[in-house]
Amino acid sequence: MHDLARHALTRTASFLAVALLFVMLPAWSLTFWQGWTYWIVLSACVLVVTLYFLKHDPALVQRRLKGGPVAEKEPVQRKILWLTSALFVLLFVFPGLDHRFGWSHVPASLVIVADILVVVGFAIVFVTFKANSYTAAIIEVAPDQPVISAGPYAIVRHPMYIGALVMLLATPIALGSLWGVIIALGLVACIVWRILTEEEFLVRNLPGYAEYRERVRYRLVPGVW
Repeated sequence: MHDLARHALTRTASFLAVALLFVMLPAWSLTFWQGWTYWIVLSACVLVVTLYFLKHDPALVQRRLKGGPVAEKEPVQRKILWLTSALFVLLFVFPGLDHRFGWSHVPASLVIVADILVVVGFAIVFVTFKANSYTAAIIEVAPDQPVISAGPYAIVRHPMYIGALVMLLATPIALGSLWGVIIALGLVACIVWRILTEEEFLVRNLPGYAEYRERVRYRLVPGVW
């Protein structure tokens, strides 16, 4: 447990340090308050989620640590994650450039609303993690893994991605960039692609998932898709 906590917290600290550099360096200004505010919100959410599950569900933390394009076993998912990773970096870097060169402007009130939406997105992910300890960072099926159909999974089949989409779409606005929303929309397309291929994998490899898919008709938005 101590080794897992040390590993998880080291990874978390490294991610947050890199995120700070990606957000602030392109702006080349210590007065980029949108960047500081977003980073504080991001850091608080990531740390709360990490510390909670280190205490209450270390197995989930262990699964989440094994992620990224290299860890993916499915070739299509590797391609999706490489593209997603590149766009995710741009999502952090571009708003700083936008701030530096004044390409767009977002009112302060809307920036604050977007920061609140980032917290909402993390809350949705948190609830999903509590409902499903098998939420790994890569597409895989653990031995004896059940189909989770309670909690948010009774409403949509991919609740974690709802939280991710809320965070991603709110991020450029929280960082004061309207043009950055285009990058976020690219990430939305990647998530949709990932969901479609993930479901094909789960139908083949997770007993009972096909029946669950028949019961819960919608992937992300009830009544829509």
